[in-house]
Amino acid sequence: MTGSDEDPRVAELSIAVSRLRRELATHPAEFPDRGIAEDELAALAAMAAAGAPEIPRLRRSLLVVAGAIGSVSALAARLADVRDAVELFGEPPRRSRR
Repeated sequence: MTGSDEDPRVAELSIAVSRLRRELATHPAEFPDRGIAEDELAALAAMAAAGAPEIPRLRRSLLVVAGAIGSVSALAARLADVRDAVELFGEPPRRSRR
């Protein structure tokens, strides 16, 4: 996609994920789920690069990342940025219960 054709929500997601990935890479502390967070952030980056992320998959990835790094307060602001970017895509369609 060219810059003018890019969905601004996708651009925001890409920026937020990139910033969190950079901050996580430079964060000195090791924690048990760091690898999980890194893998899921890579998946989010790939979805953003593809240009048309699936909302349920975005939300699932956000939950995985939040669960993996949620207790690392130094990353909270960047995690919130990713959450805000995911929320730009709106709510996933509701499934009917029968």
